[in-house]
Amino acid sequence: MEKGMQLIDGNGTFNVEGFQDFMTTTEFAQCGLSYSVVAIIGPQSSGKSTLMNHVFGTDFKMLNASKGRGQTTKGIWIAKSSEIEPFTIAMDLEGTDSSARGEDNTAFEKQSTLFALAIADTILVNMWCKDIGLEHAACRPLLKLVFQVMKRLFQPRKRTLLFVIRDHTRTPLEFLETALRKDIEKIWAAVAEPETHSSAALSDYFNVEITALSSYEFEEDKFKDQVAHLKQRFFNSNSPRDLASGFSVCAEKIWKTIKDNKDLHIPDPKVMAASVRCEEIAKEKLKQLTSDEKWLELKEDVQVGPVPWFGATLSSILATYLSQYDKEVIYFDQDVRNAKRRQLELNALEVVRDAYVTMLEHLSSKTLEIFKTKLEQLLNEGEGFVASARSCARSCLHEFDQGCKDAAIRQSEWNASNVREKLTRDMLSKMMAIYEEQLTDVLADELQFLFETGERDTWLSVRNLLESKTENAVSEFSNAVVGFKVHRSAIDTKLEHLRENARNVVKRKAKEAAAAERVLTRMKERFQQVFNRDEISNSRFWTREKNIDEIERNALSASLKILSAMAAVRLDKLTDQIEHLLFSSLMDESGDIPSSQRTGAAPDPLASNTWEEVSPNDTLLTPVECKSLWMEFKEDMMYKTNQARSDQEALRNTKRLIKIVVGVVGAAVITAVGVPAAMKIAARPEVAAVLKAVTTWLLAVLKYLGMEVWETLKYIGIDVLEVLKDAAAVAVRSLQPQIVAIIIALVTKQSDWRQQY
Repeated sequence: MEKGMQLIDGNGTFNVEGFQDFMTTTEFAQCGLSYSVVAIIGPQSSGKSTLMNHVFGTDFKMLNASKGRGQTTKGIWIAKSSEIEPFTIAMDLEGTDSSARGEDNTAFEKQSTLFALAIADTILVNMWCKDIGLEHAACRPLLKLVFQVMKRLFQPRKRTLLFVIRDHTRTPLEFLETALRKDIEKIWAAVAEPETHSSAALSDYFNVEITALSSYEFEEDKFKDQVAHLKQRFFNSNSPRDLASGFSVCAEKIWKTIKDNKDLHIPDPKVMAASVRCEEIAKEKLKQLTSDEKWLELKEDVQVGPVPWFGATLSSILATYLSQYDKEVIYFDQDVRNAKRRQLELNALEVVRDAYVTMLEHLSSKTLEIFKTKLEQLLNEGEGFVASARSCARSCLHEFDQGCKDAAIRQSEWNASNVREKLTRDMLSKMMAIYEEQLTDVLADELQFLFETGERDTWLSVRNLLESKTENAVSEFSNAVVGFKVHRSAIDTKLEHLRENARNVVKRKAKEAAAAERVLTRMKERFQQVFNRDEISNSRFWTREKNIDEIERNALSASLKILSAMAAVRLDKLTDQIEHLLFSSLMDESGDIPSSQRTGAAPDPLASNTWEEVSPNDTLLTPVECKSLWMEFKEDMMYKTNQARSDQEALRNTKRLIKIVVGVVGAAVITAVGVPAAMKIAARPEVAAVLKAVTTWLLAVLKYLGMEVWETLKYIGIDVLEVLKDAAAVAVRSLQPQIVAIIIALVTKQSDWRQQY
């Protein structure tokens, strides 16, 4: 006979080591799927151990009637049946309704019954014949508990509930069976139905069977014959279950669950055993995958760059371990092994996800670089932006899609849509960068010209230019991105960025143009242009008819307009008083004296760092800076006006001296030869020719001898007036008749010179 071992002691402690020894000694783990578990429940001292020993050939401790009735079995005992095939575990539970436990009886009774229901294929309910119809003795409370547990915590699974009626009397078994089945049905119907199993019938959970045995004490031979017949029911039991190797872990976890949670859903032992073992196998395969040499090599290669046949290679590696898992779990519950396979697949994919993402990133980066290179190449060759952008985008995205197809992993449902969307946005950004660069170059050149000219309508021209170029750019860029499958809001964002960038180009160029030294240079150039050139751009000669004060005022006004234009950014068509304030503060009516320097003037309106109508962000030159620049400009330009006045005065003196010299010489000649003789000499043809040449020469000298020449002669140390005086003296001392005639003729034409100068 097989001696039993205590699986769970009276305190509820699970004997892990003892169970492992039991499995080793009995070779239970090698049984595979061919085994069954039979448990017995019933009142204390009802002969449960005796019945199990006779039916299964075990050696559970039995009641010694000569010593009185009491608790014989404590906790839960198991033993291998020595007389039943296939391998059968007999489980003897502590009796119910025991006074030995006192108040703790109900708790352990529930726990042990739950445990028996969870792991056994057949549950024997041991009861006395005379107790049928009674409450506790007939196990009615225990049956009610069993049914409640089955309905609430278990999914429908067929178990055999075998009622064994002990000490059968003369009452026919069919009468007892009818009465017992009615009681069972009543108890089942009285148990509240949970929502999930509201339509479950008793037959969905149990095969209810009833048998009867004679008295072991008074009819032992008859009892043994009936037991031998009962024993045949357990041969070749074919209950569906899982591998025996996982039974110990399953039983331990079920008991722990029962002990720790009173109302927790208790899974089927078949399912739990399958879950435990399948999870162990899945973990083992996942561990093997993470250390696989091919995988590690592939993982390392993809960090460097795109790997050819990445998807096919990785799919093959994953398929190897999933196939191994399938072979090792073939005998476990199908639902469980499939669920664990899906989890293994998810875990394996999580292991390789980073490598897959890295592969896609390489493809995206490579595609983006090719797109940028091709687009710039086409544009450099003179192709239109719209056609070039569409062509490059179409070919590059096709190449990317093909690369993603090659990188796809068969076991996953991953796709590259997110990466493709990001690539598309990046391509748009590259297009925008290239287009902005072109637009910036065009704007920069034209803006520089507008700012350098510095006319009154500078900002009107700038606004018109900005609007024209921006709208053309928006239209062209919109046409270029028609084929891109991106949300309209993304395109609108790019277009708004394009507009903002164009405005920033204007502001940047304006800021460059508003640098103090550049503004000062343009003001000086404008002043000299207006001051030194007339309306048709001819050089001015500072004759006595020229009004230098008026010309200076016009030149200052033109220069101040440049300063006014460069004082602030004016892109929003807002009016301001900058020009008015500058003119009223820096020029009086004559254009010479800054109003802030006038005696008794009001506080200087330019003593500020802000303009009233202009935001700080749009301010290029503050009022203080404008005033400082104007003072520097006026000081630098003062020598120009002073020089003009000096040149004008020098020209007057030169004319006056020439007249005096000619007059003196002419008078001397006339006195010497007389007027008639002088006129006769001048009338001679050869003298007339000389007279014409000299007259032309002198007129040319007077006409083209400008202030630059005067300034140059003075700079090199030549005093023009002294030279003319010396020339006159020499002419007087060396007069020849022909020269005398010329001088006389010049004297007669003095009125003509006066009219010209």
